[in-house]
Amino acid sequence: MTQQSMHERLLDLIQAEGIDTLFGIPDPSFFALFIEAERRGMEIVSPHHEEAMALTADGYFRMTGKPVVLCVNKGPGVGNIAAGANFLMKENVPAIFIMAQRQRFYEQRVRRGKMQYMSQPPLFENAVKYTGIIEYPQQTDEIFQEAFRQATTGVPGPTYIELPLGVMQAKFDGSPVLAPNRYRLVRQRADDLSISEAVELLAKAKNPVLLLGQGVFVTRQHEAATELAAKLNCPILQSNAVEAVLPGMEDRTFAYSSPAGTEVASNSDVVLAIGTELGEALNYGRGHAWKAGDANRKWIYVERDGTAIGVNRPIDVPLVGSLVDIIPQLNKALEGIKRDLPAALLAWTKIRNDAKQALVDTVPTASEPIHTGRLAIEATKVLPEDTILVRDGGAASMWFSALLQWTPRDSMWSSNWGAIGNGLPMAVGAQLAVGDKRRVALLTGDSAFLFHISELETAVRKKLPLICIVAVDHAWGIEAASYKANFGDDTPTPEARWSPEVRLDKTAESFGAHGEYVTRAEDIAPAVERALASGKPAVIHVEVDQAGNSTFKGIPGFLEFRNWFGEEGDFLGVPGVAPAPAAPGGGGSTENSSGY
Repeated sequence: MTQQSMHERLLDLIQAEGIDTLFGIPDPSFFALFIEAERRGMEIVSPHHEEAMALTADGYFRMTGKPVVLCVNKGPGVGNIAAGANFLMKENVPAIFIMAQRQRFYEQRVRRGKMQYMSQPPLFENAVKYTGIIEYPQQTDEIFQEAFRQATTGVPGPTYIELPLGVMQAKFDGSPVLAPNRYRLVRQRADDLSISEAVELLAKAKNPVLLLGQGVFVTRQHEAATELAAKLNCPILQSNAVEAVLPGMEDRTFAYSSPAGTEVASNSDVVLAIGTELGEALNYGRGHAWKAGDANRKWIYVERDGTAIGVNRPIDVPLVGSLVDIIPQLNKALEGIKRDLPAALLAWTKIRNDAKQALVDTVPTASEPIHTGRLAIEATKVLPEDTILVRDGGAASMWFSALLQWTPRDSMWSSNWGAIGNGLPMAVGAQLAVGDKRRVALLTGDSAFLFHISELETAVRKKLPLICIVAVDHAWGIEAASYKANFGDDTPTPEARWSPEVRLDKTAESFGAHGEYVTRAEDIAPAVERALASGKPAVIHVEVDQAGNSTFKGIPGFLEFRNWFGEEGDFLGVPGVAPAPAAPGGGGSTENSSGY
């Protein structure tokens, strides 16, 4: 057998998983690996900050369904990516971190003031599912395989492999690496008895509902899920992580956190939940919209992690396994079952459509200043139908979400971690995944956009034609609103605003991207069309009404958002506490508040 170097062995193990893209910033620890990876035709993606690397990998994962591998420089690089690891853990992303480290000889010496060194694993104690340290070369295969096994088993999440410099010079005999199906589960079907029990419940149901989470979309199961929805002929509820709609299912799809969604949920007698946690944002499947009829409602839950069954609410039929395998099982088992769409569907659709139209009617039509809702309407009405939605920010993000003028088939935002600033790197990752076949649109506020603005250079370098539509109020808009809600309209808002001289379009142009600057509502759509036609990464800087963007008044979905914290009867996660009375001048009280 031909001898192999360590970096060749690592690439064999990675490529065995069908992975053709690596994320990492160049560093001597990984020079040889990057050179060999490019020689093999793999893609190397190098963002400008390690946290952005994790977020970019997240966007890539959501559009491919593949685990992601990140190569992280020792010391400061590892420290920088800690925030990204926490993000990926909360967003359930199967990521394998290869963390470089000093040679063990230097690490164990009794010395102080070591350069680029700290004990790294403790930083990730609650942020990864597994930690493996390659102390000896013969551990390499088993540690890599365990990292992939843990990342992809049960609830997906990141894993940690530490690679000390002292083992990077190791040689291997070149023996073939194991295929994934020989060392971990790659098919996870539900048991036949549970499938039959689920089918029996669905066949007898009078008002079944299909509750879909982001897991259905990130595993790229659009076609299989559409087939299932067509067989069940029932309404579909989107979890709060989801803004995408299955093809052809527009007439029966409703956001859970909406008046129509409340009607659908409260009238259901059987729920088939797939690809979602039954967490706070879904009121644990038993509060708010679910409260009516909860005693008699039956739940079928497709879940990879058997230990999650029955934790947040009782489950009648658990289908434990991978939805990639279980949805086809259900489709086959449901053959022959005929069901008409519910008679109430038209009424629910009317509630949904009327609510959106009522919101549209409240949005000012003035040319200047541009209301954020007007921006959402004018900008999204000219986007291609197959555009991938990435959403980020606070108040602006809520307006964008409520007033989309196209129906996305793929969408993403930080629905579990609730972070902002992830949008641009995620958009870069999503565009990397689809190439030039589809366009990615980032809809964001300026506060979120500024977190990782240097990733515009990554988009330019990689020739990614993503489009960034930015509502610019030169402020932490929703935080300014929170200041006023808690302390009155006349309160100062320390550090919630910044210079009106910020010009994101000019910043974009300095990176080599296309830039547009808009101050009038009638110029929004033409600016978007020019950005699309440029074929380059593009930033559309839209000046929006600062006063309108720094108030809770009229923000769509804000009341529903408040119900995501804690359980019914709580106030923003404070158990058993009712909202405090409003203060004079329109403010609230921070006495019992967690921030809003």
